[in-house]
Parts: sequence; structure tokens; C-alpha cells
Amino acid sequence: MERVFMTHEIRKSRECAPIWTLTTPDAGGLDRPEKVIVPGVWEAHPALRNYRGRGIYEQQITCGGNVRIWLGGVSFRGSVYLDDALLAEHYGAYTGFEGLALNVPAGEHTLRVEADNRYGDDSALHIPNDYYCYGGINRLVVVEELGQCYITRCHVTPVDGADGWTAEAEVAIHNLSGEGTRGTVSVSVAGKTATAEVELPGNRTTVVTMKIVCGIVATWTPETPKLYTVKAVLEMDGTAADDWIDRIGFREIRIQGNRILLNGAPLRLRGFNRHEEYGAFGLSVPVEGMMRDLQLMREMGANCVRTCHYPNDPLFLDLCDETGMLVWEESHARGLDETKMRHPRFMDQLRASTEEMIEQHFNHPSIFIWGCLNECADDTEYGAACYREILGMLKHLDGSRPVTAALLERPGGLVYGEMDAVSVNLYPQWYHDTPVRDALERKIREIRENGGEGKPVIVSEIGAGAIYGFHDPLGEAKWSEERQGRILRDQIAGVLGNPEVTGVFLWQFADVRVADEWFAGRPKTYNNKGAVDEYRRPKLAYQTVREMFRGDSMGLHCVHDHGDQCLS
Repeated sequence: MERVFMTHEIRKSRECAPIWTLTTPDAGGLDRPEKVIVPGVWEAHPALRNYRGRGIYEQQITCGGNVRIWLGGVSFRGSVYLDDALLAEHYGAYTGFEGLALNVPAGEHTLRVEADNRYGDDSALHIPNDYYCYGGINRLVVVEELGQCYITRCHVTPVDGADGWTAEAEVAIHNLSGEGTRGTVSVSVAGKTATAEVELPGNRTTVVTMKIVCGIVATWTPETPKLYTVKAVLEMDGTAADDWIDRIGFREIRIQGNRILLNGAPLRLRGFNRHEEYGAFGLSVPVEGMMRDLQLMREMGANCVRTCHYPNDPLFLDLCDETGMLVWEESHARGLDETKMRHPRFMDQLRASTEEMIEQHFNHPSIFIWGCLNECADDTEYGAACYREILGMLKHLDGSRPVTAALLERPGGLVYGEMDAVSVNLYPQWYHDTPVRDALERKIREIRENGGEGKPVIVSEIGAGAIYGFHDPLGEAKWSEERQGRILRDQIAGVLGNPEVTGVFLWQFADVRVADEWFAGRPKTYNNKGAVDEYRRPKLAYQTVREMFRGDSMGLHCVHDHGDQCLS
């Protein structure tokens, strides 16, 4: 399933069959080609649990004309071929890319996708880390047949005004041929339509902007997540030639002082960090697993989720749109010191991840803030310059949402003034014994004295670890469920009891596999700080979080200024 709704009615588009043939040519691979399911990661195969190498996927498809192959995600280097002709290459597991083949003879053809999850000098972002770099085609593959011109995106920004809502649309149209032509593009939403004539020069992408006055519509909120279908149609010579269907919600995010406002009401964030991983499925989480995660988080009282530390599957974002779960989404980069940030390909790969994230996920109303560069070298001049560039890039690509970055607890940050909201990862009572309130107050004081005065503050990570099933009745043993629950209770109370904090994202929702190189500090080679384990079995922390989050949503810990509405 590509999305939870139909994305085209005019364009000829179909999902590839789920069964592919996989060949693994490197040491430690399969003895012979085998049938596998796509989407999927090869680590899900019992013989490939630790395979790091190349995987060659093949299947036969029927197509003709101008053919577009859309790959939602290949981990983490990907190449796509049609009948041995290379169509595209891509780096990065967490965003999609396309391959184009023009004037393909109608009939049966061989589609081949090569994936590669080997670490190497060409990879600055996918490195041994506190999560696992899987291999395979981890998201859906779609085959489309196009005419001369096709719509590559339709971004819609809702704007609230005195007379109601306006949808500001930006439609990009690509002309595949060398000859210029003309067309008409229309965008419809909430029963209203705007139309524009457009010149389409050959071999170029043309961007058309228009405004659709929608008036009074239902707003999107976490409690009432009303969605509207957006349909862009391209007509050529009076005939509908292509279309693009997406969904939006009418809502507005802005910063006012030290509050983040959704439709004018301050947000009170209670959420989780969630890696895109689920037990034996690894990175390719089935849609049923995605919905189960949202149900579990919601049942614990959460109203938001952070997609640590990379863009997530648009299917998961669709479900967040549907259920009203607020999303902090961030581009891919985690825990890199200055030496790693000086990798010759680091900035190019980070720029690409950032641009593709916004290009592909712009319309999701659940995304309320963009993030980048988790726990990198914000305390050095070079690292800070990288932060400033990417934060500026986020603002340039989408001025309708605030931006932030999750910074380490250490002192000396140089980019507090560059963010709309300042976010910090704290681990008192786990990595050090400082009382929670003292650690938080000290960090907030540093933020206020170094450029972050008057900005919202988010605790973007806080937590403690436990191995599912390991118990200590005295609650003292590291990695026991009892100790994790006790620490989380103190941490949540300390954070939500501070009036200067907008909210918290607990680290983390579920246990996840980490790189083998991290085994010494991660029992079972897992990051074990989840409220549930990798199979979603609740730890004692589940009930602790549920009590604290639900109590906060009922006002038991709400300490905003009198008159503030705590939007849950």
C-alpha cells in the first residue's frame, strides 16, 4: 500500500507485485536466489540477519511508453534498471526517488533494483549508530505510464484570514519532451477550484502558483482531524492528461513568545520518539503495525511523536493525519561529531535528505515542526555553521512551520538563537545522578543566556532503559523494569512541572536494534529504553507513562499561565 487513499485517477499507476527474486552476491548471503516480499528488509530473512552487502531484486513488469518507476525507499544505496538500462541512483534509506524511461516498447520488461547497505567512504549519514542500517527495498515500488507532461508535486499551504481559509497551491509540472507546449492546470479543494493557463517549455519543470479561496471550513486539530482531498489536474488540448491527489488539513502553526500555537491555542506536547522499526520486520513496518503503535501511544496519553532520526514512511504520516497525532519530522543525521560532519559528502547528503523530506511530505497536516541534526556538533563553529545552513534551508523550503533541532545536554551550544523552538535531550537519573529539576533549570538558564530568550523549550529526549522481563523488587538494579519506571516518573514530573517547557518526547516508544559496533553499551544489541519492547510487549514503564501523561492531559500537572488553553 503506497498511501491510505488513491493518489491518481487519470495517471496509469500501479503498485508492483509483492514477490520479487532476491540475489545476494557478497559473502554471508544466500546460497541461491530466493523469492522475498517487497517492501521488506533482507534482515527479516533468517539467513540474512547480519548480512551487510548488496542485494539484487528482480521481477517482470508489463509497461510501455514513458515509464516512471517510483521507489519509496531503498536501504541505503539504491539503483534502478529497466532491461539493464540504468534509470536512477539514490543515497538514503528514508526518502523516495524516481527513475524515468522514455519511449519504452509496450510489453514485458525486467525491472531490477540493486540495494547496498555496506558502510563505506561514500556514506556520511549511514554509519554504525544507535539504530540499525538495514538493507533492501524497504518501501513500496510503483510503476506509472506518463504522457508528454506530468505533475511532479502539488504543495498546498492553508492560510487563515478574516474571511476564512485560503489554500495557497504550488504545482510543479515537468515536460519530458524537447518541444514546448501549453496546458491548463486546475486545483480543487473543499468544493472550490482555481485554474491557470501555463506554458511548458521542453525538458523543464514549470511551477505554477494559485490561491483557492475556501472560506469557512472545518479545521484540523488533534481532537477533530478533519482532512480535505486536494486534486490537481493537468489538461492538454482540452483533455485531462495527468492528475495528482493528496490530502490537507486546514490548520496554522505559529510561535508566540514561548508557546507553539495550533490554530491560536498553545500546544502541550506529551509524546514519544519512535524509530521506524518493528520486531522481525525491521525498517519495513506493516501498516497494521504502524496503526498499532499509534493506538498504544494514544492509550498512554501521548498526543505527538518524533520521527527520530529520519523521515518516515508516508503511510505512517497518513495515519497520523487521520488520527490527529502531531508529528515532529526531521531529516537524517544523528550523533555526528565535527570530524564526521567534515566528511566530504556530509552536507550534500544532508541537504538531499532535507529537500526530499519536505518535497515529499509537505502536505501532511500532522507535521507541526521540522527538525534536523540530532545531537551533532552544535558547540563548535564548524558544526554550528552546518546547523545554520540546514535550519535556514528548512525555513526556505517551508515558511509555514517552525524549525528546531534536538541538542545534546552538554553546555556550549551556539545555535539556540537560530531555532524557532529550542530542543534539548536530557538524561538525568540515568546517565548522571543530577536531580531532574536541577538539570532542566540549569539547561534552560543556559539557553536563555545564549540566544534562546523568549523561545519555546522542548525536552526532545528523556528516559531510562530496561530489559523486558528483568525485574528487581527493590527497584535499584540497572536495566530492571522497576528502576526504569521510577526514573521515568521523576523525569516526567520534573519536565511537565516546569512552566517554561512546552512539552516532552520520551526516549523512547519501543526498543530498537542498534549497530553491532554498539554492543558493549547496549544489552542484547538493542537500545532498551522503550516503554514497550521490540514486539510491543508493555514494560512496567507503560503504566507509569500512562498515569503521568493522562494526568497531565486532565490538568494535574498543567502549570501554564492562567487563561492558557492546554491543547491535547
